[in-house]
Amino acid sequence: MKIALIQLNIAWESKRANFDKAELFVKKASHEKCDIVVFPEMFNTGFSMNVSAVAEDKDGETAAILSNMAQKNNINIIAGYSLKDVDNGKGNNIAAAYDRKGLLIASYTKIHPFSFAKEDQYYSAGNTTVIFDIEGMKASIFICYDLRFPEVFRNVAKEVQTIFVIANWPSSRREHWETLLKARAIENQCFVIGVNRTGKDGNDIQYPGSSFVFDPLGKEICSGNDVDELIICNINIHEVSEIRARFPFLKDMRRWK
Repeated sequence: MKIALIQLNIAWESKRANFDKAELFVKKASHEKCDIVVFPEMFNTGFSMNVSAVAEDKDGETAAILSNMAQKNNINIIAGYSLKDVDNGKGNNIAAAYDRKGLLIASYTKIHPFSFAKEDQYYSAGNTTVIFDIEGMKASIFICYDLRFPEVFRNVAKEVQTIFVIANWPSSRREHWETLLKARAIENQCFVIGVNRTGKDGNDIQYPGSSFVFDPLGKEICSGNDVDELIICNINIHEVSEIRARFPFLKDMRRWK
């Protein structure tokens, strides 16, 4: 399976600029015969707490554009953006997956808002993990700060072959990003695909890119540097069952109260 990791230098709160850039990357990924294209967290605005300006209705502009891009380019798309939480006036920081026909096949709300940056004051926490089928592969998605909480990954581990992590993870903690992605792959014996943004946001925070794909043994399959780019990586999902059969560690996993 061929995966395209898109490291956007996201234009701050400028949806049109980000849509235009995303469309160019999707076209290129489609031309390269990729099966799935993956964008970072809040790819259309950057990690903004300006909920009234960036959050949309469930069937809003961003959803329509991603659906159209997927269908027009015959490719699966995974991307993060923000929705309005109609229950409390906050937002939902979500990751959505669209299939080749432009149909929404999965939607995940970030379980752990990043309180260090006061995200919890502006975005509601999700309360459930998601598992979905994409190109015959069982997968799950998490967002950025979720990476620091291994228990949610364990919740899906036995049922998935690949876990996507989309992020706006800063350069100041780049080493944590790489180390935690690798750890999640090793302990859950699955592919872990981490896609991060590049550039500097409206809060003057720098981002390193440094997107990675790790295999079920924690081996680095591919990685990105600190520039705006498309990284293409091939994975063989059958390796998951082969490795789990050779090293049946997940069978020994126990649940604790």
